[in-house]
Amino acid sequence: MGSEYIIDINDTNFEYEVVQYSLNTPVVIDFWAEWCKPCKTLTPLLEMLAHEAGGSFRLARVNVDQCPNLAIQFGVRSIPTVKAFSQGEVVGEIVGLQPEPRLREFIAGILPPSPLTLAIEKANSLLALRQWSEAKKLYTSILEQVPDNPACLLGMVKIYIIQKQPDKALEILRNFPASRYYTNAETLLPLVETLSKFTAGKFLVTTDQDQTFINSLNLVMRGNFAAALDGLLDVLRENKSYRNGLVRQVFLSILEMMGEEDPETREYRNELASALF
Repeated sequence: MGSEYIIDINDTNFEYEVVQYSLNTPVVIDFWAEWCKPCKTLTPLLEMLAHEAGGSFRLARVNVDQCPNLAIQFGVRSIPTVKAFSQGEVVGEIVGLQPEPRLREFIAGILPPSPLTLAIEKANSLLALRQWSEAKKLYTSILEQVPDNPACLLGMVKIYIIQKQPDKALEILRNFPASRYYTNAETLLPLVETLSKFTAGKFLVTTDQDQTFINSLNLVMRGNFAAALDGLLDVLRENKSYRNGLVRQVFLSILEMMGEEDPETREYRNELASALF
């Protein structure tokens, strides 16, 4: 996967593309080989993170079979080995296959907070405080610079739900980029699909449970998540299999809207477990 953020390194271009480049932008070096099975898992993860970072760091790939001198020079004894360069020097190293959270932690440790990162953190904080309009303005501004930023796209999905624009939210979710936020996006999908049907008049109301469910959807779009969840719990207690488990899926979507930092999220997760089991 080649891109402006990823480069293949050899003995000839190492000094310029890694050492000199790192004077301005950190470089993460992936020492790998075709025969290395763990490399086939680690390298795609590093490539994904490089694309997601949008140039905050460069990923440099070194094939140790083709560049044995570089491997010897930097003391690479086993692969995969990942080394980080900043200001012309090695500033970090990890050896062996690593899970994605560990890679993120490693990379975060070599990156100074960028204006983009700080802006995303501010937008996410505004979202958590349910200051929807302010968060939307900031997310929109960031997406003008980085159109596929997954954190901002996820934030916009939540805002479109509150603004009663589920079709716009659905469009984002159906084209959501592979990233650490993909699971969060998938969790929101049942709620967004249901809201899309509801606002289009395609959700038939024939029972009291249907009406309670619809009332909960309206409460979600008003940002009254706790009351919406209380209504869904009432439906579950009467009929655990209502609409083939849709209530449970929508319930989890609302918890995603609230976020794990909300103190009520854990309480309602426990309430859901009690209602189901």
